[in-house]
Amino acid sequence: MHSTRANKLQILIGLATLLIGLFVYLIDRPSDTAYFLAGWAKDISLHGKIPNMFGHIGSSLPAFAHVFSFILITAGILGSSKRGCLFICIFWLLIDGAFEIGQKYSSIPLKMIPDWFDGIPFLENTANFFRLGTFDYLDLVAFLLGTVFAYIILTITMERRNSL
Repeated sequence: MHSTRANKLQILIGLATLLIGLFVYLIDRPSDTAYFLAGWAKDISLHGKIPNMFGHIGSSLPAFAHVFSFILITAGILGSSKRGCLFICIFWLLIDGAFEIGQKYSSIPLKMIPDWFDGIPFLENTANFFRLGTFDYLDLVAFLLGTVFAYIILTITMERRNSL
């Protein structure tokens, strides 16, 4: 990684994109379909109250937004060089891809999840992610597109770290 100074613009773009992904869940999906929304989101969910806003793209938009935003936030915090950004892009593509493929072949990750995950926030849902999650080839395409677009944005914004 090249600099220890954070790139605020990259972080801001990443957070804004993450917010768009959140809107998909709050508007187009039932509140009980995402672990991070369970409980509190039913009070603010617009699902069923307004027409579907994101249409067909809403099914894979969160996949795009997740990989794109996590790449930008990670690179922005680390103040990465082009080579560091490429490493971060590949890292998040592999992580998101592995989790998606793990939904298709759920018996493999389910054997590897330790019992001590139960009762630990976020980790407690790991088994259900693989057991109840739905594999989608379009999510893999969304991860790839999100990674490519993230790298493009990173290279464009690399020298603009002081503009905010």
